[in-house]
Formats: sequence, structure tokens, C-alpha cells
Amino acid sequence: MKYLLDQISSERLNFQRLQQEDFNVWLPFHQDENTSKHWSGLSKNPTEACQVDFDRTFYRYENNLGGKMALIKKATNELVGLCGLLVQEINQEKELEIAYSLLPKFWGLGYATEAAKQCKIYAREKNLSKSVISIISKTNIPSQKVALQLGMTIDFDTVYANNPVSIYRVKL
Repeated sequence: MKYLLDQISSERLNFQRLQQEDFNVWLPFHQDENTSKHWSGLSKNPTEACQVDFDRTFYRYENNLGGKMALIKKATNELVGLCGLLVQEINQEKELEIAYSLLPKFWGLGYATEAAKQCKIYAREKNLSKSVISIISKTNIPSQKVALQLGMTIDFDTVYANNPVSIYRVKL
């Protein structure tokens, strides 16, 4: 479980494992059409898309492939979003990705950058990789801005899960 940021915190957020009980709180992410417009291949049924998201996260937890952690706002104990380190395979190479998603009501408040920075620090401190990446749709400008704030630059463009993406990278 070396990739999971269990019991880690940042200035405004606590990282904890996602629980099945978080399903209804995370569902609005999949109900907002803006969250899926950058990624094809997702179910159009929000409940189904949310379940796939949860199943993938729990599979990662159980198989030491990292996983997105629930981001809990310290001041209110609300679920803000998900963020974590994911072991990915890009062009037959193992990579460590910083992945982040926020509930729409928390967009634009700096939470994604704060959480992603904490992932970068954790990966560096634990010596998990020589670099970290983010896999970002070519149309997802807000996520691209977060990557740039982490010091990432575009390493290369590719197709991932049938989506045109840029692979952003920063050395640790």
C-alpha cells in the first residue's frame, strides 16, 4: 500500500481511503455533464459511471496499484474530491500518475492543486519514482492548469483509453 496517502494531510485537506458510503456524495461528480465532456467511453448513466469509478478505485487499493483518496475538507468534514497516485501503463511503460477530480461545487478554489502538490511531495519523499505524470485530455484546460502549477510540462501526446491526451511530467 505504498502508493496510498493514508492519513496524510495538506493545509485544508485530509486524505483518507474512499468508502462505499461515499457513493451518494460522489455521485454529483458523474451527474454534471462538464465532468465527462473531456473523456469519451464513460457511461452516460451517472450511477453506473460512479460505480465503475468506485470499483476501479477499490481494485487499485486491493492490488497495490495506488488509488484516488477521498479529499476531506478539514473545516467542514465535507468530501471535496478524489486525488491520488496511480500506477499506470503508458506505451508499455509503468508510470506513476497524479490523478485528481473535484466535485463541481469546489472547482476554482485551489483544492486540486493543493491535493496534487501533496501527492508530488509524498512520491518524492517515499522515493516512489523518478518522475510523476498526469494523463490529461487535450480539451481539459482546468486540469492542464493544475499540472502546470505542479511544474509539469507536456512530455508527449498519445491516445489513452481511446482519448487523445497529453502526458504531463515533472521530475521528482
